[in-house]
Amino acid sequence: MSKLILIPTPIGNLDDITLRAIECIKDVDLILCEDTRRSLKLLNHLQIRKPLKSFHKFNEHSKVEKVIIEIQSGITVGLISDAGTPSISDPGYLIVKMCIDNNIDVECLPGPTALIPALVISGLPSERFTFEGFLPVKKGRKTRLQELSSEKRTMIFYESPYKLYKTLKDFYEYFGPEREISISKELTKIFEDTQRGKIKDIIDNYKNKKLKGEFVIVVKGLK
Repeated sequence: MSKLILIPTPIGNLDDITLRAIECIKDVDLILCEDTRRSLKLLNHLQIRKPLKSFHKFNEHSKVEKVIIEIQSGITVGLISDAGTPSISDPGYLIVKMCIDNNIDVECLPGPTALIPALVISGLPSERFTFEGFLPVKKGRKTRLQELSSEKRTMIFYESPYKLYKTLKDFYEYFGPEREISISKELTKIFEDTQRGKIKDIIDNYKNKKLKGEFVIVVKGLK
């Protein structure tokens, strides 16, 4: 039966891919991916050959209808992101919605995502939390931060190395210097690191530094 399968891929360590994900990659007829070059490295590591098509935030709106037609023709399509679970701060929502609207079966495998490991190792309350992904860069950023300043649940954010210090300064301003945070980078990779403490004690660690990797920030909610 033709369908769409969302297949999580490792966020760093390639050994984290599941046996079921490997079997699905073998079985699908076509793989949609953010960056064909990065996905090809994964497939080469797994010694699997499959046709790849780019499907990312800049072209998904122009390509999604064609993909729907391809699935309706009788093929099974796999969707993967550069790392982690598709649709979590990555393309996925649009095609899933289109498949549902067209009565196409959608399946999602469980698998890697950076937000859960970062939350678990943060030492901050994990029974209730909100995932905020990337904050707006400009429009709506101030409003979002003002809203979140009174959030009582633990908050999880993604951030790039280029904007990390700016985001921490915004957290200092809106959440206060005493708010507890945890900052994880390069989860599952060789240089994995997590810094924990109050914003006022951590922020200077990231000032005027050339940072690399991807960061997950966990912030304690308002008491």
